[in-house]
Amino acid sequence: MKRRVVVTGLGAVTPIGNTVEEFWNGIQSGLVGIGEISRFDTDGFKIKLAAEVKGFDARERMDVKAARRMELFSQYAVAAAKEALEDSGLLMEEEDPFRVGVSIGSGIGSLQAMEREYGKMLGKGPGRVNPLFVPLMISNMAAGNVGIQLGLKGKNINVVTACATGTHSIGEAFRSIQYGDADVMAAGGTEASITPIGVAGFSALTALSESTDPKRASIPFDKERNGFVMGEGAGVVILEELEHAKARNARIYAEVAGYGATCDAYHITSPAEDGAGAARAMTEAMKDAGISPEQVSYINAHGTGTHHNDLFETRAIKAAFGAAADHVKINSTKSMIGHLLGAAGGVEFITCVKSIETGYIHPTVGLLVRDEECDLDYTVGAGVSMDVEYAISNSLGFGGHNGSILVKRYEA
Repeated sequence: MKRRVVVTGLGAVTPIGNTVEEFWNGIQSGLVGIGEISRFDTDGFKIKLAAEVKGFDARERMDVKAARRMELFSQYAVAAAKEALEDSGLLMEEEDPFRVGVSIGSGIGSLQAMEREYGKMLGKGPGRVNPLFVPLMISNMAAGNVGIQLGLKGKNINVVTACATGTHSIGEAFRSIQYGDADVMAAGGTEASITPIGVAGFSALTALSESTDPKRASIPFDKERNGFVMGEGAGVVILEELEHAKARNARIYAEVAGYGATCDAYHITSPAEDGAGAARAMTEAMKDAGISPEQVSYINAHGTGTHHNDLFETRAIKAAFGAAADHVKINSTKSMIGHLLGAAGGVEFITCVKSIETGYIHPTVGLLVRDEECDLDYTVGAGVSMDVEYAISNSLGFGGHNGSILVKRYEA
């Protein structure tokens, strides 16, 4: 028998708020966290906008000495994980730490460390490279630092599937608890890649929007969409085996009911044109949960704002849902916070949980010009208040990675 898994804690660092409360208030008010890049001089860059985290001070969120030995992506992860753990009410002194694990991924790790130390090597020689360069840079250090800072000694893994990282990390944490590898997992994604080489690289790929209007830059499913806006941050949740949560009288936000993961096996950057891989991930998640498409209230789409992604994801939803595709509410949180890359799935999972909790589905902000080929209900204009029983969060990553997590309203 697979064990039931519930969500008992939420933590987030985002371009519209550095806690879950701030983030959700921003979501409900339709706040767009996109603005001019402040992290570096964009002279000579075609890209001028990003969705930066604002006002984050690691010294206020964690041990100062420890923070100095973390790059920004790890700091975001630790801050979000600490918030999630505190929110859950889990007291580690009362737990077997070897039954509490971590599944937090980063798609890239620290581009800041790479740029900084490579510059030192070129300018001053290899002997000047920081001895901690490698452990600061590598992507698994987000999960490692969370384990160290919070005393979590169980399974500790770092899933790296580009922009599907956060979703796969939560999915693998879900499976770990279902099958008894852990009782509790801190799960999600983190990213901090708004750097010269990060922006230049995605720009060279023609993946980023060149818009200079923050309100018309990240516009998923809009006919005038022309790329995504790079964001940053972290989304971490506490997943817990149901009986373990009940035994400590934990507040339960929602239940994780299904998980699907596939590969397009098609192209290194473009999704499959017919959406078959993403469709199969959704159908596998619904099969895992034992429900039909008609029971799904809401889909938080990957919805990046690139031409191919939005068109092919629309086709995927139609393939997976059939006639029910016309009746499910869909939105893209990226319309407000940009694309958080490896962190996107973590924050968007939290959006699904909060939508279930509050009965509110936010609009796809900035969607003004209808695209004849993207013809589903993308929640245009204003948010919708409605009961949300089942919600799906989709993530698609370079390399053809597809992940879908299905979360439901908790019933005892």
